[in-house]
Amino acid sequence: MRKNVFIFFLMLLCFSAFSQKNNVAELLVPAPVSVTSGTGEFMINAKTSIYISSSNVDVKRVGESLSKKLSFVTGHAVSFSENKSAAGNRIRLSIIKDASIGDEGYKLNVSQQEISIAANKPAGLFYGMQTLFQLMPKEVEEKQFTKNVKWKVPACSITDYPRFAWRGLMFDVSRHFFTKDDVKEFIDQMVKYKYNLMHWHLTDDEGWRIEIKGLPKLTEVGAWNVKKVGYFGTFSPPTPDEPRNYGGFYTQDDIREIVKYAQDRFVNILPEIDVPGHSLAAVASYHELSCTPGADKYHVRSGEEIMDWSQGQPPIAMLDNTLCPANEKVYEFLDKVMTQVAQLFPFEYIHVGGDECPKNFWEKSDAIKALMKKEGLKDMDEVQSYFEKRLEKIVESKGKKFMGWDEILQGGLAPNAAVMSWRGIEGGIAAAKMKHNVVMSPTTFAYLDYMQGDAVIEPHVYETLLLHKAYDFEPVPEGVDPKYILGGQANLWTEQVYNMRHLGYMVWPRAMAIAEAVWTPKDKRNRWNDFASRVENQFPRFNEAQVKYAPSMYDPIFAVSKIDSNKIKIELSTQIEGLDIYYSFDNSFPDNFYPKYTSALTPPEDAVMLKVITYRGNKPIGRMISMPIEELKKRADKKE
Repeated sequence: MRKNVFIFFLMLLCFSAFSQKNNVAELLVPAPVSVTSGTGEFMINAKTSIYISSSNVDVKRVGESLSKKLSFVTGHAVSFSENKSAAGNRIRLSIIKDASIGDEGYKLNVSQQEISIAANKPAGLFYGMQTLFQLMPKEVEEKQFTKNVKWKVPACSITDYPRFAWRGLMFDVSRHFFTKDDVKEFIDQMVKYKYNLMHWHLTDDEGWRIEIKGLPKLTEVGAWNVKKVGYFGTFSPPTPDEPRNYGGFYTQDDIREIVKYAQDRFVNILPEIDVPGHSLAAVASYHELSCTPGADKYHVRSGEEIMDWSQGQPPIAMLDNTLCPANEKVYEFLDKVMTQVAQLFPFEYIHVGGDECPKNFWEKSDAIKALMKKEGLKDMDEVQSYFEKRLEKIVESKGKKFMGWDEILQGGLAPNAAVMSWRGIEGGIAAAKMKHNVVMSPTTFAYLDYMQGDAVIEPHVYETLLLHKAYDFEPVPEGVDPKYILGGQANLWTEQVYNMRHLGYMVWPRAMAIAEAVWTPKDKRNRWNDFASRVENQFPRFNEAQVKYAPSMYDPIFAVSKIDSNKIKIELSTQIEGLDIYYSFDNSFPDNFYPKYTSALTPPEDAVMLKVITYRGNKPIGRMISMPIEELKKRADKKE
């Protein structure tokens, strides 16, 4: 009798475990439109095959990509065929007609017998495949075959489609050059989170990165500077004998290869040629493009100080890094450049910069004064507007649409220009109210070059953007007609980014927050704790992929205020709930046997250092932070 009871309870336990629903939603970033967890799982094994129900070349490419990936990571030969396989243990990719999911949406269903991904267009199948990978064990991200992994996919039903068509990440390759393979790796990482546009910042004061036939000096001279390390903008000026051998450029064949690589992953590339400011590399290559005498002595910037920002924007230039709006040779130059850029990049827009253009050298120029008189221009903003309107005509003559940073609003917006709003959202609001298309990429939420934790531990940059703040990004401001908001993007400027390891640290996980803002429906995004938990579930996958990311979300946040002339009050908090903070003032390294933070701290009279660390339960999770008391006092003084 006791034996029968034992067997009954064992069967009951097994049934309970088998019937327990999966919690699929906690695995996915960005959050899908709808997800229903099922019971059981699909097992990928030696019998698994992939079947596609279309002969479309892009569908085939998605199927082949899935077959190659699964065969590599699982060690099983996961076959791929257009012929319908026998029912059971198959992955089916289907093109359907369902207006509710649009061109990039998909429906993913996982049962114990089959995985099916259905979409209207191949792009939808591709994004469904990215979701499938997130449902698989983290070892799917490995760069080599891993033994002893149970390749289970939890049963579920997902319907998903993007909120915005424009889901961008900007990659600045001008401040530091990144190789062709680096750019491909960047694309591979961004598509995992359903980004579909790479904004490629190809020219700036520090480097001209695109080959232009007939203008060889742009890459012979403009692509090279002197390597410096330290804090960008404070480097010592290079001496004449220092070799200018740091940099590089992309040949037109390189660009065609990268464009094709991106297209195969359903990514558009938006090229940016940044003018009339940020053009020192061009001026150093072709001095006649400048209004300023002495430009023949200019060199490509290596990170030395060339702008005075003390008066805010626009900056005061110490040397003239602008193209001359009064010089017809400039427009001939730009016509040649835009002709070739338009031929290389199939995307409908060309970005022409327009930001941070200093005008103090223009104010001294007789040529500019003559232009103002001839064209009836009242001020320097109208001079830049004159330049932008002429450039718009050049861009449109190549069959492309014109886009610039929000400074192009000043002095009058070109008739058909689209605006990328970076100085907050105000420029985007103004442009949308003028019925111009807008992409939102405000510094306040979407600048990935900013520090993502306390300055005492982060690589130093002049501003901070926490993950929690990035998650608050809303691309459509109140009172704005959403039809003029194309979408949003995150921007990575690379003044302080020298290599792909540090690039990963700066991009992830904040780019996940922006990805969710531009993909996930607005009404599903008001759950920070849920998002933070899903981000944490992505970290092991980054470890497997050998991609660096920032753990800053676990670090304490310091708030300091004055009690009196000698005392300060220190309040500590965390972005993530459920963490404990332990601290010391005695210069030793705190752990969970030290005092736990429960209320505001006042440093002992002679203390010189506050050290803190966060724990989850009995395990350290944050980084040890050593905060000088003097630094805290300075912060308190600044609030006075």
